[in-house]
Formats: sequence, structure tokens, C-alpha cells
Amino acid sequence: MEKLQVIDNIGVKMKLDGIISLYKSMKCQQVDRYRFDYKVGKAIFDVFFFIDSSPYLLLFGVKAENFSFELKVNNGFVIDTKLDNDTYKRLCKILGLEFDPERPFSTWNFFKEFNLNIPPQVSNASSVNPQDIAPYQSIVEEADKIYFVGWRDNSKWRTRVQVTNLDKTRKLLGEKAYLCCEQKNISSCWSDKKDSAVKVNLP
Repeated sequence: MEKLQVIDNIGVKMKLDGIISLYKSMKCQQVDRYRFDYKVGKAIFDVFFFIDSSPYLLLFGVKAENFSFELKVNNGFVIDTKLDNDTYKRLCKILGLEFDPERPFSTWNFFKEFNLNIPPQVSNASSVNPQDIAPYQSIVEEADKIYFVGWRDNSKWRTRVQVTNLDKTRKLLGEKAYLCCEQKNISSCWSDKKDSAVKVNLP
């Protein structure tokens, strides 16, 4: 097992040149959320790139390890390579790294390598469904229900959309869906049955 130090976590700004082509491809194909794999050693990350929020977001997750973290992608496709302490230590553990003061692990190098492995364009096989994102998000409302089944117009029932539902909508369906639901008093509806899932179209 490679031995690397788990205390070198200095924040340095980095421009993700490698993500620009993917961004352009997403805009061209009107894709707001995209998923791709990134393999480092034995770890395989689900990486999601969200361009429906401001700033843009990268979500890294390893389902088998119940681990995820987000990175803001600021103007000019610039990120801060520093992670919070807990995230940094978990990342080192997942990568199989151990303490070695002679060879400090650098988050800069991690993201530099990531930058070189970003796919240049959208593939239809990597469309993002709510259930793909759910394992990496903290959901308060009915966390076991991750399959989208439709919309509820609360105005017809003289009720108001709940904050917890809006939060779930934003995390699993994106900023556009969230704003639409907030403005029109609409709730997203969910099931724990995979075969109940329907295609997501904004209300």
C-alpha cells in the first residue's frame, strides 16, 4: 500500500481547463447535470457536474464507502483545492493512503490528475437521474423515496409546498425545478419503488 501523509491540505486555486469542453458540450445539448466516473487506484468516484446552480458544482461520491463532497466551480472554472479536515482524512483513507512525512499527499495533485481525466463531451449513456444523486445527498423528507413520480399542485388543495420538499427538489432535480416549484407552489412527489419512476419534466 502506498504511504502518503494525511496532513498536507493547503488551499490553492486551480483552473479546471479540462472541464471547459464538457461545459460547452452540456450547454450545446442543453444538459444541466452530467455524471461520469473517475478512477483513482482502487477507488471509483461518481462525479456529477451541475451547471444549473451558481456557482457551478462538482459532486464527488463513492457509493461503496458512503462518502461524498462538493466543490464550487467559480467564474473561470476555478476551484479551491483545499478540503475540510474530515473530508480530507476520509479521502486519504478511501484512496488507501497512510502517513508518510517524506511523501505528503497533496489535494492539488489529486485535482490536477482529475483535470486530465474529465470527459470532453456529453454521452447519452451518462444522463443523471434523481436516484443517482440521492446516495450522496442529505435528504430530510422521506429519504428512502428517491424515485420521481410527478408533481402536486398545492394551490388546488389550498396548502403550501413544504420547505423540506423544496430542499429535496433542489438537491435531486436541480435549481430550475426548485425555483419553478417555489414560485408555483408545487411539490415534487416520490416513491421508494424503482418501477414507479417517470421522466422528469418541469411542471
